[in-house]
Amino acid sequence: IIMNHLIIINARVLTPLGTSAIAGKHMDNLLDIPYGTIEITEGIITYVGKNRPAIPEGYKILDAEGRVVLPGFIDSHTHLVFGGYRPEEFIWRMKGDSYMSIMERGGGIINTVRATREASFETLKEKAEWYIEVMSRMGVTTVEGKSGYGLDKETELKQLEVMKAINENPNRKVDIATTFLGAHAVPTEYKGKEDDYIDFLIKEMLPLIQEKKLAEHCDIFCEKGVFTVEQSRRLLQAAKDKGFGVKIHADEIVSFGGAELAGELQALSADHLLHASDAGIQAMADNHVVATLLPLTAFTLREPYARGREMIDRGCAVALATDLNPGSCCSGSIPLTFALACIYMHFSVTEAITAMTLNGAAAIGRADRIGSIEVGKQGDLVVLDAETPAILPYYTGMNAVRHTIKRGKIIY
Repeated sequence: IIMNHLIIINARVLTPLGTSAIAGKHMDNLLDIPYGTIEITEGIITYVGKNRPAIPEGYKILDAEGRVVLPGFIDSHTHLVFGGYRPEEFIWRMKGDSYMSIMERGGGIINTVRATREASFETLKEKAEWYIEVMSRMGVTTVEGKSGYGLDKETELKQLEVMKAINENPNRKVDIATTFLGAHAVPTEYKGKEDDYIDFLIKEMLPLIQEKKLAEHCDIFCEKGVFTVEQSRRLLQAAKDKGFGVKIHADEIVSFGGAELAGELQALSADHLLHASDAGIQAMADNHVVATLLPLTAFTLREPYARGREMIDRGCAVALATDLNPGSCCSGSIPLTFALACIYMHFSVTEAITAMTLNGAAAIGRADRIGSIEVGKQGDLVVLDAETPAILPYYTGMNAVRHTIKRGKIIY
């Protein structure tokens, strides 16, 4: 038996199809093959279809016994490399303190920046690998990881180098798509000089990151009290000109024009969107921007959920991600993400699956390689412990994953 040669038989294969994001009502359409076979050769899918009478030699065989097999889940928005934790701020929020008032008290992102600047490379790497291990058990096969807890040259590079080191491990369980988020907050040393900080990111950081091949994407926190639409446009346009994919933290706390800017720049994704305007939703739909929604963050912040149902109905391609981070959402729970999307945001189960697979892949620029079960794509799969995908929200907040498969290897 050759490593990365796997045949799954008697599977209920459920998958979106294609090499780009699926928008609007089409998010509800999945290919459904009862008692199907998936063949993975050297880590790549080489057959998907009905069970066949003969099984070629040299393959490990997994009998799914009628269970659902999905594409591996893609968590397309996380901040998984960070120092320290902030549980005391969580308690302050429970008592009614606002996100902005906590920031004004020296909490928030700047608190984690201090801890991340002090943490060693090895400490950051060990913590990130622990999160990746936990995620893989919940069916995640690819994750997006952002920098943004350094806000200086040395620490931003350290965060990105941690992710690069994890990606270079041939036995890694999860691939990381790396995003440079140097514009996550205004560092203390640049208070009142935000334009100078944007200049520093454009002139010094982007060329350095490009030269060292440390990130695929560039992101910015476009928000009242953080970075303006004009500052965001300037950084993201410069990043786009250098060949980075662009993403944007948009309209999380107030309606600010971030979704409209994402449309204007034809960004890969606009994320959060709790307060996206009607015009912003339309701009994303018209320009094929993936609207990446993070229900766990709304849940932990006790904020209204983003208008996901409306976005789908108005023709947006929507993705779901966890926003794992040490502040507003210290959770990477895929089961709870599914439950919140279906129960509170009124997604159908199949829409949520599309959002967590192919549309998540599109949000990180990888829909040509992952996100669906199709010949030629990477053999990244999830076997559920059920014959129906309804188990995902129904088994609320509990893990319904029986196996996670990465490049044809059973890793869980």
